[in-house]
Amino acid sequence: MKTPELTGAALDWAVAKCEGAYSVSVDTDIDGTKRVNYGGMYPEWSTDWAHGGPIIERENIGLWSEGYDWEAKIQTGVGEWLDMWDASPLIAAMRCYVVSKLGDDIELPEELK
Repeated sequence: MKTPELTGAALDWAVAKCEGAYSVSVDTDIDGTKRVNYGGMYPEWSTDWAHGGPIIERENIGLWSEGYDWEAKIQTGVGEWLDMWDASPLIAAMRCYVVSKLGDDIELPEELK
């Protein structure tokens, strides 16, 4: 899947991989909602600032509002930047983090496809 298209549990799964997880499982709630099980915890990096905010700060991801969308930027080298866009600043930032670590295409587990 293309990184700019990641949302929900798929994006959280990719963030878990960037955070160094070797084994990440996907659990399905009784209502069908998929959640990433990361060491017995269920972090929601793409929707909860308490989880995603520290990554933004640690990775020095910049956020700018452009009308209805947000741009997230991360520096990858001298004069080199990667950027992602979304209506949600947290989703844009987590996509930016994922693309900087894993690239433009992500191979998702079957349960997230």
